Formats: sequence, structure tokens, C-alpha cells
Amino acid sequence: MHHLPYLLQTSDPLFPTGSYAHSFGLEEFLRLSGASDEAALRDFLTLQILPALSFQELPYLRLAHDRAAAGDVSGLCELDRDIHAWKIPSELRSASLRIASRRLDILLKVAPTPILAALAASIASGAMPGHHLTVSAAQYAAVPLDAALAAYLYQSVSAYCVAALKLIRIGQEAAQRLLTHCIAQFEAVMAGSLRIDRDEAGCFNPLIEIASMRHQFAAERLFIS
Repeated sequence: MHHLPYLLQTSDPLFPTGSYAHSFGLEEFLRLSGASDEAALRDFLTLQILPALSFQELPYLRLAHDRAAAGDVSGLCELDRDIHAWKIPSELRSASLRIASRRLDILLKVAPTPILAALAASIASGAMPGHHLTVSAAQYAAVPLDAALAAYLYQSVSAYCVAALKLIRIGQEAAQRLLTHCIAQFEAVMAGSLRIDRDEAGCFNPLIEIASMRHQFAAERLFIS
């Protein structure tokens, strides 16, 4: 359990990654769909976000975690270039890179490790773009895989709940109910992700991608992406 305080610190909204400035497609999705309440957001998280995490994000996090634990920087670079390719909307790519850059910068100041330093050098040299998933995997290199997956899941889901507080009429209690609903599914989501190999990893999720593309040209918006 020695890793728990570290996971709590770096998963907390107080950890300054700048993710609060991004809705990750939620803002325009809500505008397009007309969704405006807790039930609609629960369906969005259950039917759109958790499957995408299970079938694409978490399998890549597992692969990157394995390489980070082995100190395989070239393997991390290869996976990171894959991630860059399947983040089709430019806003989602940009958000991932910005948050990753901020997370890596803070980690190198408060909890530096050789693998994080090697990652920073690879990004600076242009060997890899440097996405948030890859930085997270390197951050969790010494953490058990199940804890790494759970922490990444929580960060991902909670980011949508934080954004939703500014976009629809729900309060903090509703956000906690939504988090509780999603957390109850974490075990199944994580278990499903473990069965997916690299060649099978992927999720067709056009609603979020279209929303992210439209957000770039929105006449008014609260979030960067």
C-alpha cells in the first residue's frame, strides 16, 4: 500500500495538470444532443466513455505500463506514436499533449524517476509526441497494474464530472452519484481491458470525435477543448 498516497496525490484535482480547462468533447456533445440532466450524463459515461476506456485507452495503458516498468523507452515512443495517430480530432490530441506536458513537468519536480526523465528527453528530441496516457504509464511504472488502471479510470471519469458541473444543471451530490455509478463498473471495465491485445485495441466512438471537431469552430464555449 506504499503507493496509495502517491496515487491519491497525483489523481487529485489539486494536482495541477490543467485538465479542468478541457471538457474532452463533452461541451459540444451536450449542445448537439440536448442532454441536460444527471440521467443523460450517466448514459453518456456508461455508453460512450467507459467502453472507450475499456477497449482502447486501458489496453494501451497496460502495454505502456509494461514497457515503462521494464525501462523500454523505445517501446514507449512507439506506443505514443500510435496514440497520436488514433486521436483523430486535433483538439483531443492537443488536450492530451498539454495535460501530459504539465503532468510531466510537475512530476519531474516533486517525484522524479529515471523513466520520467527519459520520457522528457524523448519528447524534447521529437522521438515521441508525449501523450497523457504515456506519461501516466511512466508515472505508474512502479505501481501495480491494477492500481494504475484504476487511477487512470478515476481521473478520466472524474474529469467529465468536473466539466459537467459547469455545463448542465447538476450539483456536486449528483456528480458523486455519477462517480459512484461508474466506480461500481471499474472492476468489469478493467477485466475486459486485460483481454484485449494491441492489434485488437480500438473503439469506434464517432459522437465524441464529431463533437470535438465541431467544438473547435463553436461560436461560444467554456472550455479549451
